[in-house]
Amino acid sequence: MIPLYLFTGFLDAGKTSFVQETMADPRFSSGEKTLLILCEEGEKEYDPKKFAGGENVTIITIEDQSEMTAEYLRNLTAKYHSDRVLMEYNGMWPMSVLITNMPRNWQLYQHIMVADAGSFALYNANMRSLVVERLASAEMVLFNRCSPDTDKEELHRIIRSTNRRTDIIYEYPDGSVEYDEIEDPLPFDIEADPIEIEDDDFGLWYMDITDDPAKYAGKRVKFLAQVAQSPRVPKGAFAAGRFVMTCCVEDITFVGLVCKYEKAAGLKSRDWVTVTAKIKIEYAAIYGGKGPVLVAESIEPAEKPEQEVVYFS
Repeated sequence: MIPLYLFTGFLDAGKTSFVQETMADPRFSSGEKTLLILCEEGEKEYDPKKFAGGENVTIITIEDQSEMTAEYLRNLTAKYHSDRVLMEYNGMWPMSVLITNMPRNWQLYQHIMVADAGSFALYNANMRSLVVERLASAEMVLFNRCSPDTDKEELHRIIRSTNRRTDIIYEYPDGSVEYDEIEDPLPFDIEADPIEIEDDDFGLWYMDITDDPAKYAGKRVKFLAQVAQSPRVPKGAFAAGRFVMTCCVEDITFVGLVCKYEKAAGLKSRDWVTVTAKIKIEYAAIYGGKGPVLVAESIEPAEKPEQEVVYFS
């Protein structure tokens, strides 16, 4: 697989400077043949002479999103015998253009979003859908051009409204950086009995319980779920979960937890149910180890919600 290092952000956000600095770092280069794909032209230009291992870097510009086809991208890496790809993505192109056309032998290895701390809130207010697309899969958001007056609370809220996991870093003109350490309260009470998960909060709760299952051990929970019957789930159980969209329609996937229920065989896949269950931490083959297993106390038929797909936020 060819790893893809993806850099997103809007025009004049500082993507080129960040990629230039990354490529100039000798720790980032071990002689790999690198394909650097540029999907927009900013005010700054790259200086390949300053790249570590610059003789192994090929720069290609894609001027129109119609050029970005799986065949074209695959042929580029074959032509230049690329070991890895770095892409500076156009701030106005939908992420679906890349996602649907990424060659099968490519793998998104790292996604970093670069943003100007002074203009990001304005972009979010005026082009929210484009912001959300990028934030949804970003592993790190780097806010550059920060100042003592930067409203980090506002920037933090914007990021966390879409992505609860991404790292947030604030960079100042002198090159110093500050890591975001603002705590986010959960929108549900984990001390309640049972813990009631609102429909919009399922994605966030799923992330939290799979990240830190121990804090839920022995607690009771109540939530709306869809039934999934799978041979990977043990007999006398089903998967209780939801369809979740991370970035766009193409990446909608089902996520759920093993739920033990003596009448599980009588449930149909895609049925909507209200689950009330006790949480145990047990081995489950579908997890590949120990994880949160629900022991049903009641499974009640439920109405389909207005929004069937939820988000990880």
